Amino acid sequence: MPIITLTTDFGLKDPYVGAVKGAIYSELADINIVDISHLVSPFHIAEAAYIIKNAYYTFPKGTIHIIGVDAEHTPDNKHVAVFMDGHYFICADNGIMCLLTAKFNPDKIVQINIHDRITSNFTVMDAFVQTACHIARGGTLEVIGKPIEQLKNISGMQPAASSNSINGQIIYIDNYGNAVSNISKELFKATGKGRGFVLTARSETHKKIYDHYSGFIDFTKEDFKRDIDGQAIAIFNSSDYIELATYKSNPLTIGSASSLFGLKNNTPISIKFNET
Repeated sequence: MPIITLTTDFGLKDPYVGAVKGAIYSELADINIVDISHLVSPFHIAEAAYIIKNAYYTFPKGTIHIIGVDAEHTPDNKHVAVFMDGHYFICADNGIMCLLTAKFNPDKIVQINIHDRITSNFTVMDAFVQTACHIARGGTLEVIGKPIEQLKNISGMQPAASSNSINGQIIYIDNYGNAVSNISKELFKATGKGRGFVLTARSETHKKIYDHYSGFIDFTKEDFKRDIDGQAIAIFNSSDYIELATYKSNPLTIGSASSLFGLKNNTPISIKFNET
């Protein structure tokens, strides 16, 4: 039996996550359900996109991913089921798939059209669950939707690059208060071509990007001479995006990149390369 994953902004206090799981189990008692995250900031599309992009590919091919963020069904917010990179994604067509479609072309997209058979207004528990269970039983996308050619794109999800610069934004603040941008290592290298640069985000400037958090440490020095805690750094994180961090940060005690430097979701980040 396939796996169904859940990524939502429901939080953990309310009954919504349990209700969705109950609805799935009522349809398919032996299904495997995996929570990716239910702590997406409310209605934050870019944050949800970053989370699902960096988790889905670790699951087996054929996994079905329900994304319940900004999912109310309206004339401007259609529901779609997408087959891409061997996985199924069920979500609103609100731009949430932008980070994935930047790398992969969808094999198939349908606009879900089963809403006339549904009486509740809990989108994720009804239309999304029925669609996911239909796919899990081996059903085709065409049965539950009308084929469409492309998904909605939204400005800001992808950075803008020219020959000498990249302009992006912070799209995710992680549990340590590190600020993740939408600028990928691939784009940085393709644009920079090995040139020097200055990275700027609010008052923060960096001229070097490390490959890991401890990359700036001089391990030839004795430990007590290093003075490293709280050091501001820019790194390529494990997902190959540029991230601004403080070494061994703790948002609840010593602070973090987000709290100390005022880096929030949508904060602009720019990189200017030396002209050749």
